[in-house]
Amino acid sequence: MLIDLQLHSTCSDGYLTPSEVAKICQERGVKAASLTDHNTVSGQEEFARVCKELNIKAVPGIELYATLGHKHLNLLWYNFDINDPGLHELLRDSQNRRRMGVRRALERLVKKGYILDIDALLDKQNHYIPINHVVDSFYKLNKGRVQRELGKKNILQTEIIRNYFRKTEKTRMHESYISIERIFRIRQKIGGQLVLAHPCLFHWVEEKTIRQLKTMGLDGLEVLSPHHSWEAVSYLQAMASELKLAMTGGSDFHLFEKQPWYNIKSSWNYFEIESKLLKGVEKVIS
Repeated sequence: MLIDLQLHSTCSDGYLTPSEVAKICQERGVKAASLTDHNTVSGQEEFARVCKELNIKAVPGIELYATLGHKHLNLLWYNFDINDPGLHELLRDSQNRRRMGVRRALERLVKKGYILDIDALLDKQNHYIPINHVVDSFYKLNKGRVQRELGKKNILQTEIIRNYFRKTEKTRMHESYISIERIFRIRQKIGGQLVLAHPCLFHWVEEKTIRQLKTMGLDGLEVLSPHHSWEAVSYLQAMASELKLAMTGGSDFHLFEKQPWYNIKSSWNYFEIESKLLKGVEKVIS
C-alpha cells in the first residue's frame, strides 16, 4: 500500500494546513501517513482527526534537528506520546532558542537597511519558525532590492537563503539543535521509533555514525526519499539490512510549486512510496 512518513504543514515549514495535507494524502491514495513538522507537535491532533475521517492511518510524528557531537542530523520520531510534559519542555526550549536566533538574524538585516517588521513576522509562527516563511516575508518587502543585488527577476528561495541568510556578511540564521542523547533519554520514557531522516540529503552519513546511532537505540533509516539517488538508496538498504534497522520512506512534502515555469509541482508528481519495498516499516505503520 502507498504510505508517506514525512509530511510538513503550516505548523512548521509547510504551506498547507494539517487538514489540507491529510486531504491531499487521500487524493494520492496514501493509506498510512505521518505529519512530521519540525520541532513541534501542534498539528498532530488536527491531522489525526481528519485522517480518521478519510480512513487514513495517522502515525504520530515529528522531525527534530539533532546533534551528535559536532554532527548535525535530522531525526524522525514516530508513535510517541504527543502529550508528554517532558517532550513539550524539550520542544519549548528548542522553539525559544530558535525564536531568539531568528530575531538576532533579522535585526542584523534591518541594520543593513532591509525592510522588515520583525515582531509581525515572528508572531506568525507560534511554535517553530521556519526559514522558508521568513524568506517569503523578507523577499516580499525587499523584492526590488534583492532582484537588483542578484541581477535577476526569477529568484528561488534557496538563492535568497544562500545569499542573505547563510552568509556572515549579511546574516546567519542557525537551527536550534537538540542533543541526540537527550532525545533518546525521553524516548525511553514515552516510546516510539527513531529514524534517521534522509541520511544522504547533503552528504552521506558515514557508516560508523549509523552504527553508533544503532548502539544508542536508533530504530530505522529513511531509505526512500526524493533527496536520495538510486546509489544512496542501495547504500541505505544494505546498512538497514545488516544492522536490522527498519526502512521507511517519505515525500518530504511542503508545497505545490506555483511558478508557471515548473512542470513538476511537487515530489508527489514523480515519487510514490510502496510499503512492501520497505522491510520493517510495519513497526511504524501497524
